[in-house]
Amino acid sequence: MWSSLNKWLWQDRLWLPPNSTWAELEDRDGLVYAHPQDMLAALPLALALVAMRFTFERLIGLPLSRWLGVRNQTRRLVKPNVTLEKHFLTEGWRPTEPQMAVLATQCGLTLQQTQCWFRRRRNQDRPCLTKKFCEASWRFVFYLCSFFGGLSVLYHESWLWRPARCWDNYPKQPLQSALYCWYLLELSFYISLLITLPFDIRRKDFKEQVVHHLVTITLIVFSYSANLLRIGSLVLLLHDSADYLLEACKMFNYAYQRRVCNSLFIIFSLVFFYTRLVLFPTQILYTTYYDSIANSGPFFGYYFFNSLLVMLQLLHVFWSCLILRMIHSFTKKGQMEKDVRSDVEESDLSEGEEAQEHPQLKNGAAQEPRVAPTDGPRSRAAGQPANGHMLAT
Repeated sequence: MWSSLNKWLWQDRLWLPPNSTWAELEDRDGLVYAHPQDMLAALPLALALVAMRFTFERLIGLPLSRWLGVRNQTRRLVKPNVTLEKHFLTEGWRPTEPQMAVLATQCGLTLQQTQCWFRRRRNQDRPCLTKKFCEASWRFVFYLCSFFGGLSVLYHESWLWRPARCWDNYPKQPLQSALYCWYLLELSFYISLLITLPFDIRRKDFKEQVVHHLVTITLIVFSYSANLLRIGSLVLLLHDSADYLLEACKMFNYAYQRRVCNSLFIIFSLVFFYTRLVLFPTQILYTTYYDSIANSGPFFGYYFFNSLLVMLQLLHVFWSCLILRMIHSFTKKGQMEKDVRSDVEESDLSEGEEAQEHPQLKNGAAQEPRVAPTDGPRSRAAGQPANGHMLAT
C-alpha cells in the first residue's frame, strides 16, 4: 500500500512540466539536481536552531535588553480566589457585565473589586517586555543574516534582476551548493518557529502567522522538490528584505526609544509596501503565471505553486491594511499605537482599562494613580475634580 501511495504521489505529471520526467533530474556528469529527500536535513537543523535561540536569548538578548534600558513593569499579584480563578480558566478572560455582577455577589466583592481582580489576573499572564525584546532580537539577527546572506548568493545571478530567466531550461537546472544551504536554513527556521509556537508570545494576528508559516514551509518544500529554486529564492529574499526592519522596530519600541522606533517603522512600511504590494504581484506572480508556461503547458504543480503564492499575497494585503491604520494613527496623533500593528503585542491594559487606571483630563493632564489631587477633593458621584475639570471619556 505504501509503495502504491508513494508511486502515485511522485508521478511526473504532478510535479514536473509535460514531457519532463524524474529520470532527467538524476545526478550525472558532475551535475547535481535537487532531490526531495534533501529537505529531511532541515529537521535536525530546526532543533539546533531552537537550541541556538534559547542560548542567544539568555546570553545576548537578555544583557542587551538591560543595556538598552528595557524594564519590566511591576505587576500586582491578585489575591487567591477559587471562584474567580475557575471562571478565568474555564469561561474566559473577559467576563461580561452581568457575569461580573454575579461573580461579585458570589464572592462578596464589589463590582469594582471584581473588575480589578480580572484586570490584574490578565496582566499576570501577559509576557514581560524582556521576553518580547529577546524574541524580537533573535528574529532580527536571523532575518538580517538571512537577507544579506541570500543577497550574496543571488547577487550575481541573472534571474535576480530578470525574473523571467528563472524558467530558462526549466526543470533541468543544476543545484548550487550555496543556494541549497540558504534554502535549507530558511526551511529549518520556519520549522523552528512552529516548534516554539506554544512558548512564543501570542500576538493579535496569531492565526494569520500560523497560516503564513505553514504556507511558507509548504512553498519551500514544494519548490525545492519540483526544482523551482530560482523563483523560490526570489520569494524568500523579497520577504526577508522587510522582516528584519520590523523586528528592529519592535526592539526599540520595547526600549521606549520612540523616535528611532517611529523612524524605523516608516522605513519598514515603505519597504513592505514596495516589495509585497508592487514587486511581488508584478514580478513574482506575473512570471509564475505567464512566463512559467511559455514553453510548456500547465500542470498540477503550476496551479498548486501559484495557489500558495496567491495565499501569501492575501496575507500581504491583510498586513498592509494594519500598517496603514498604524500610519494613519501616527499622522493623526504623532505616535504609534501599540495594539494596531500586526506583530506588536497588546499592552498590559486595554484602552478602557487604561482610562480607569490613568484617567485623562480634558486639558491634557494625566492623573497618576494613587496620588491625591492637590486642587481639592474629588466628587465620586459626579466623577470630576472639585476644580470643574471633567474626566475624558
